[in-house]
Amino acid sequence: MSTTGNSPLTPIQIARDMRVAVVRTLWNNHITEALAHGAVATLKNAGITADRIDCFEVPGAVELTYAASRLSQTENYDAIILLGCVIRGGTPHFDYVCQSVTEGMTLLNADGNEPVIFGVLTVDCEQDALDRAGGKLGNKGAEAAEAALLMYDFDSKVDNL
Repeated sequence: MSTTGNSPLTPIQIARDMRVAVVRTLWNNHITEALAHGAVATLKNAGITADRIDCFEVPGAVELTYAASRLSQTENYDAIILLGCVIRGGTPHFDYVCQSVTEGMTLLNADGNEPVIFGVLTVDCEQDALDRAGGKLGNKGAEAAEAALLMYDFDSKVDNL
C-alpha cells in the first residue's frame, strides 16, 4: 500500500471503537520510533483515542512474531501492527531475519482472528530506511496503520454478511 498518490482512506473516521497494538523493535531505534510515531498519528487522525492504542517494544525483528502471537492470544485487539527495520549487511543474517519475520507474520495472518500488519522495512542501507520513516518516500508506519484501518473495515463488512 502506498500513500504516495491516492490513498484509499477518506477523512471519515473509520474505526473509533477499534483497539490496536503497535509493536516496534528497539533495533534501529531511531527508525522504528519514527515508524511508530507515523502509525500512532494515523490511528489518532482516524478517530481512535490514545487509550485504544497500546504500544510495545521488542528487541529485534525476529521477536515481532512472538509478540504478535502473544498479543493475538489476548483477543484484545482488532489489529496488530508490527514495525521494524532490517538493514542488509555483509552476511546472510539479513536473509534469515527477513524470511523468519515474513513467514511468521504470514502464518499469524492465516491462522489468527485479527490482521497482523507487516510494517517491517527491509532495506539495503540506512538511507533507504530513513527515506521510508518520514523522509522523501513517506512513512511506512503510517501506511501500516492505514492498512490496519482498511482491514478493520474489511472485517466489519465480513462480520455483517
